[in-house]
Amino acid sequence: MSDGAAPPLAVVRPGEGGEGDLGSIGVAFKLWGEDTGGAVAIVEHPFPVGALVPPHLHTREDEYSIVTEGQIGFRSGDREVVLGAGGYITKPRGELHTMWNAGRVPARMIEVISPAGFEHFFRELAGVIAAGRPRPDDVAALAERYGLTFGQPDWLPGVIDRYHLAAAPGA
Repeated sequence: MSDGAAPPLAVVRPGEGGEGDLGSIGVAFKLWGEDTGGAVAIVEHPFPVGALVPPHLHTREDEYSIVTEGQIGFRSGDREVVLGAGGYITKPRGELHTMWNAGRVPARMIEVISPAGFEHFFRELAGVIAAGRPRPDDVAALAERYGLTFGQPDWLPGVIDRYHLAAAPGA
């Protein structure tokens, strides 16, 4: 800042931040793009036992995940790994990926989104779900606005079977 003033300070205490239901997992909003000059957004995702995030591809942002509780499986392209608390992973834009609860207890992860902006998709989707059963066309239009596409890779049924997951919508 040219006047020498410190930039705004964003403070989110434990348990603070809005929350929402994304269908298979939840979301807790921690830092918005408006808090970081658009550089990053940070959310947390709780994963109930059996949860599977539908395979998807981002065209505008990269994601960085940190597992904080339980075990979460990740598949990005042809690479697959299960991480416990303290594990980190990158999920580059342009690559189909998915995540799931790979254990028998609830799991949780922190998601760093760069650049920021995609946190608004989560907010809008949570609003659509809170209003009642979302229509597939509404979800597709929302995804398109945020540069998100969904896929049905041939490896998905194997992941669902190996980890005893609830099938993702459309699987």
